[in-house]
Amino acid sequence: MGYWSKLSRTQYAWLAGTAVAMCAVVAIGWALQPRSKEAIPEGITTAMSLREIAPRLKTTGKALARELELPLSTSMRTPVSELGISEQTLNETVVHLASHHGTGLKYFVFAALVLGGLVFLTQLGRPADSPSSERRRWYPRTPYILALLVAAGVCGFALGKSPNPMEGAVKLFKAMVGLQPSVPAVVLAFMFFAALAVVGNKLVCGWACPFGALQELVYSLPLLRSLKRRKVPFVLSNSIRAGLFVLMLLLLFGVVGGRRGFVLYHGINPFNLFNLEFESLSMLLTVVAALVLSLGVYRPFCQFICPFGLISWVLERVSLNRIKVDHSRCNQCGSCIRACPLEAAKHLVAGKLLAADCYSCARCLTVCPSDAISYGSVFSSRPPSLTQPPREGVPET
Repeated sequence: MGYWSKLSRTQYAWLAGTAVAMCAVVAIGWALQPRSKEAIPEGITTAMSLREIAPRLKTTGKALARELELPLSTSMRTPVSELGISEQTLNETVVHLASHHGTGLKYFVFAALVLGGLVFLTQLGRPADSPSSERRRWYPRTPYILALLVAAGVCGFALGKSPNPMEGAVKLFKAMVGLQPSVPAVVLAFMFFAALAVVGNKLVCGWACPFGALQELVYSLPLLRSLKRRKVPFVLSNSIRAGLFVLMLLLLFGVVGGRRGFVLYHGINPFNLFNLEFESLSMLLTVVAALVLSLGVYRPFCQFICPFGLISWVLERVSLNRIKVDHSRCNQCGSCIRACPLEAAKHLVAGKLLAADCYSCARCLTVCPSDAISYGSVFSSRPPSLTQPPREGVPET
């Protein structure tokens, strides 16, 4: 009861208002959701051409060619039977593509989770009536764990793999080679995820991404604590992640391999877990490896592979709400650096411009003995007194 009893009336108003707003956002998404599931198109045969089949599957001819393992330069007017495609192969592809259309409700759940995380971090994490001596009670883990469970359970297993931040980034580049039927829709989806990453520092990654949530939950288990103290150097993890991203672009545009349309991330897409569908052994191995490594390594897939993780790291430079360090108060004790699962706190304390990824997990916000760390808007020089009272013995400036 220590945390809840210290919240002010204003903070309780924030809590109630945010809960209502989150429910309203999800309710709007639910109301806009089609009530009936799309049926798998019938009457598609190998006598039809790619040009005839693609619109019925809401895809492009090039995307269909890639699914059938045909070159993107394949004739769109030739019957697929003449392209060496059997009736069974075509039927399997039709079922696969028809079952992979995402649900729009997920966008609203993503937005609700980010809203909840943002309000918790900026308004509710530190009770207004709590002195610095009670810092260990600030930013309780329960709201964060609940958000992670909703992210994995609802945005993942309940609503399926799509849409998700990783595919939102990859589809943007797939559209450039004709693999997406609606370029505006792809651009809007990417902008949506990017906006959620900007409104709060990687909040969509830290609080709403379903596979990121699974990794976070596994990492939070009280196991291998000595291993968790050893952090992967950011220069190593980010170099691998950026290298894979560049390789993806070279393969996608045919600069390497000579075959346009090859998407590197398809074979290692862990979000297939949420459809319980693994199209290749590499997908299954990626999921298993990421979750096992998460026992001792913080979000390994996010650190080493995820293309949206790389993009959202770049967007951290313009995020509107983030961890802030008051260097005039910092005594270089290193408490935040030890609490941070990555090198983000280390880089922020050192004032590095290109700091490591910060997933807004709030671990560092409960350990600073000099009140030098806060979470808030980049436009405020000092946190609001409601959520960040000055520490005892330090005069107001």
